[in-house]
Formats: sequence, structure tokens, C-alpha cells
Amino acid sequence: MKNKYYSIFIFLLTISVIMSSCGNKASQNAGALKFDSIQVNKTAHLFGDTAKPACNLIIKMEYAIKSSDNKLKDSLNSIFLSACFGDKYKSMTPKAAVAAYTEKYIKDYRSDLEPMYNKDEADKESESSVGAWYSYYKEVNSHVQLYTKHLLVYRTDYNEYTGGAHGMYTSNFLNMDLHTLHPVHLDDLFVSDYQEALTDLLWNQLMADNKVTTHEALEDLGYASTGDLGPTENFYLAENGITFYFNVYDITPYAMGPVEITLPYDIMDHLLKKDVMVLNEVRE
Repeated sequence: MKNKYYSIFIFLLTISVIMSSCGNKASQNAGALKFDSIQVNKTAHLFGDTAKPACNLIIKMEYAIKSSDNKLKDSLNSIFLSACFGDKYKSMTPKAAVAAYTEKYIKDYRSDLEPMYNKDEADKESESSVGAWYSYYKEVNSHVQLYTKHLLVYRTDYNEYTGGAHGMYTSNFLNMDLHTLHPVHLDDLFVSDYQEALTDLLWNQLMADNKVTTHEALEDLGYASTGDLGPTENFYLAENGITFYFNVYDITPYAMGPVEITLPYDIMDHLLKKDVMVLNEVRE
């Protein structure tokens, strides 16, 4: 009987230690932030006529709904809104900002295109002669990609069509230091005069990723044909390294899509500052 009670005691003690460990791990994240998302899928036709072309707006925006520090929560949401929709929305609540942005998108679509559509309708020679490019769409999708200790990485993806041969899509990243509430820039992470050495590492990694051995071979594939390959502020921190993200047309034609180059921390160690808290935390 004594052995039975002893086994139960050991079991309960083990569970308690595990729960305590999980709780301690969670509390290590600054602000103990919790997140939710606002979703919109809105279609609006020219002149309010369902027989006419329409615009379609899709929004999925993640924002902070709870924190042990309300000032941190509110400041982050302001930063998120600015990243998603622009500075004019940053003083609003997330729900009010999404509603205002939706209303403005539809209003601008109608005011910009209805006069042109009327003219095309008047001049058209057949029912099919009015261009399909009147059908617009836009998607804004943002989420917290990483949240650990004092680092939060926020990603915003855009996909938009406003006439022409094809739409346009981009992804932008914001690395936030939750201790200072400032975005993390390359100059915060690297020692002085790092640009040339970091550029060499990017070229070398891109050659390795594409299994070629020269810059010329990469250029023959289309890299660096629309812009110079070098360190970009559009990057994100992760446990395995720093990923530099080049959107379409940054360094490649549209058909090649975006380019991601991940540099492991160990190959950049000689270039990285040693006293950057968020960097040291994410590398642990």
C-alpha cells in the first residue's frame, strides 16, 4: 500500500514539474502576447450592378488581443496596422482600420473606373470589347511568423491585380525588438562596413543553392538581371539563420518569382555584433 501511494506521489510531482516548466517557457516571451485575426472577403460591382465587373478584397490580419503589458499590445497593433495599410490607419483600432480600408478600397475602385467604363461602354463595338481588366482584386494577409522571448517577426503578403498582363505580389517582413519596440535593421545586427563581405556571402550561398560555381552562371539563369544582389532590409530572423527575401523584380524577372537566401549564423559570425539581445536569444 505504501508503495502504491509513493508511486502516485511521484507521478503527481512529475506532472507538476512538467506543467511548471511549460509555464516558465511561455512566460519567457515578452508581454505574454496572444493573437487573433480579422478576416474580410468583400466583392463590390461597378455602379452596384451585379452584371458589371467587380473588385474583390480579401484581408486576413493578425493582431494582438491580449498582453501582460497593454502599452506593448497597443503599440504593436499600431505598428502592424501601419505595415498592412499605411500610417493613416495606425491610430485606429484593428477592426476600425480594416473597415475603413475596405470602404476606401471599394470607393476608390468605383470612382477611378466607373467613368472609364462608361466611356468604353459608349464606344464599344461588341459586348466582348470592354476589357476584362476592370475586374480588380487585392489580398492582404499578415501574421506573426515568429514570437520568441524579445523577438517578434511579422509578415505581410500582398497580391493585387489592377489591370495589365498580370497581377503583382510581394512579401514584407518586420523584425521587432519587444524590449525597445523598434524594428531591427541590418545596422543593428552587423559590425561596421559589413556590406561587401555580406554581399559575397549572399552570392556564395545563392551559387550553392543553385549548384553553380560562378556569378556568370547565376546571371545566365536570370539572377541579378533586374537589380543588384546585396543585403536587403527585407529579411527575417529565425533559429537557423537570417533569410534575405527578394520580391519579384528586385533581382529577377517576374517569371522567376521571389528569391529567398538563408545564411546560417555560423558563416556570418565574424560579421555579427555580439551584444544584440534578440539575436543572441534567437540563436540559442
